[in-house]
Amino acid sequence: MKRFIVGTAGHIDHGKTTLVKALTGVDTDRLKEEKQRGISIELGFAPFKLPGGQKAAIVDVPGHERFIRHMLAGAFGIDMVLLTIAADEGVMPQTREHMDIIELLGIDKGLVVITKADLVDEEWMMMVEEDITQYLQGTILEGAPVIAVSAVSRQGIPELLEAIEKIAEEVQERNAEGYARLPIDRAFTIAGFGTVVTGTLWSGRIKVGDTLELMPGGRQVKVRTLHVHNDKVSTAMAGQRVAVNLQGIELAEVSRGELLATPGVLHPSYRIDARLKLIKSSKRSLDNWNRVRFHLGTDEAMGRVVLLDREQLNPGEEALVQLVMEKPVVAYKGDRFVIRFYSPVTTIGGGVVIDPQAPKQKRFKEEVLEELSMKEEGSLYERVLLEMEHKPEEIIAINDLVKLTGSSISAVTAELEQLVQDSRVEDLKNGDYISHKGLERIRERIQAWLRDYHQQYPLRSGYSREDLRSRFFSKINPRRFNLIVKYLEEHQALVSVQNNLALPEHAPQPGPREKALIVEISAAMEKDLFSPPALSELKMALVADENIFNEVVSYLMDNGRLVKITQDMVFSAKALQVGRDLLQEYFAEHKELTLAAARDLFNTSRKYTLPLIEYYDRTRFTRRVGDIRVKI
Repeated sequence: MKRFIVGTAGHIDHGKTTLVKALTGVDTDRLKEEKQRGISIELGFAPFKLPGGQKAAIVDVPGHERFIRHMLAGAFGIDMVLLTIAADEGVMPQTREHMDIIELLGIDKGLVVITKADLVDEEWMMMVEEDITQYLQGTILEGAPVIAVSAVSRQGIPELLEAIEKIAEEVQERNAEGYARLPIDRAFTIAGFGTVVTGTLWSGRIKVGDTLELMPGGRQVKVRTLHVHNDKVSTAMAGQRVAVNLQGIELAEVSRGELLATPGVLHPSYRIDARLKLIKSSKRSLDNWNRVRFHLGTDEAMGRVVLLDREQLNPGEEALVQLVMEKPVVAYKGDRFVIRFYSPVTTIGGGVVIDPQAPKQKRFKEEVLEELSMKEEGSLYERVLLEMEHKPEEIIAINDLVKLTGSSISAVTAELEQLVQDSRVEDLKNGDYISHKGLERIRERIQAWLRDYHQQYPLRSGYSREDLRSRFFSKINPRRFNLIVKYLEEHQALVSVQNNLALPEHAPQPGPREKALIVEISAAMEKDLFSPPALSELKMALVADENIFNEVVSYLMDNGRLVKITQDMVFSAKALQVGRDLLQEYFAEHKELTLAAARDLFNTSRKYTLPLIEYYDRTRFTRRVGDIRVKI
């Protein structure tokens, strides 16, 4: 069955709570002060059943102007509104402010309930209905049903329930396949269970045993039990009122305004880019850097408005803005919000989040405005490509693109497949993607660096893969960098030589000077095979340039003509092969080899004999048994 939330709206003492009780049998005024004063101060909640058996929930909001912030906390989760107007008073100030909020939040499903019908005669009722019809012209509820009821006599209640059921068919269910987001509107404790929070689940689903993140702090909590419509359930879905029993957290550590979410999805931010509209009825314009109260979900934050393309925003106008907060807020692309003046506190406008984690934006910059417009109005194909090319040299995971575009995984996946077919994006597998623009820039940077490196060090096989990553692409982790390298190798843009990278056409090639030095080094190292000179001694003896000498030695090591067997000792490959042949002949006649026998065999000192024998142990030609060696 369809999941949806009904909410009340209207002026104080226009019968919202009494109407809810008539529909559900529940008195949502639970506070002592509410009972004494006869007005709603806090949000009220009640489950109810429609004539066809459909279950739903009602959020009853306070109507007093002093409690608009409470009304806002409840209004954000509403799918259908019951705009209540008392028959004996008609449209009043909070009727208008609540209606403004309904429009700002885009709640386009609902009806008008004229309460207290038993207090007026037929002529008066006709006049009230006419006034309401005129008032609703041009609003989001223009043409909505208008039903007169009396909670006392239950006049019109059956018709109202039928109308709600009919309108419910038009409500679009919230996405239960996305990330879980539940703004907290109440927190309390229950003896024997501990901390319980309630809210309207905006998206996704929550299961018993799930680990969620309490935002904006980021603390992880576990779901012990769940209740929906007062029934214990194992899973709660988007579009339902949910009570979540949390494990391992005290009541003092959680409050209204925070949000439960799938871990790792949301990130607090001090800056939000948005489209902001001032309501036509606002009595004040909005100047750049004006201080406002920002409302999103159940959270309220102080912030300032940066007008990106003008100095002043007038009533009825809209513009691209950046909201700079005084505390971190948690938002998602596409979220609607409401702003109120700091003082006097009145609702003046609202809008839609374009970028919930925005960088600091410069005013009056055409490229900034164009990018924001694309993020706001572009097709999903265009928005995905924009995000991919915004930071072209970064690999982006599909889950990040879902968050950046505010879309679903299936929709983003479809657009990525098309972008790959169009050669605009490359699929690096495992959910990682990079734009072709980014790949080209990375290829050009790597090839330019390797070209210069090969010219400077012609004898080296290549440049260290990890050094190249950390030098130029430190924001890309090693795993993802290897994906890029693999792609570039497959497209013959570079080659891997062990842990080094090189251009495909590069082949270490010594010049005349280097060739001459190679001959000298080889002759010196092979003159006395098992008593070679140390490299430092050899360099001095040959009176060679240090840089050239080191390059040639590295080249000979890369080619296997010299082998470093300890940190300070190098042998020629010829010496190691001759030594192996000598040991082969020795073991043909003997079962065991002592260090003294090896010294005599190699005709050298213990200084060289022990490192040589340990080298043959490491290469698994011999094996040490106590103080002797045997052939493997």
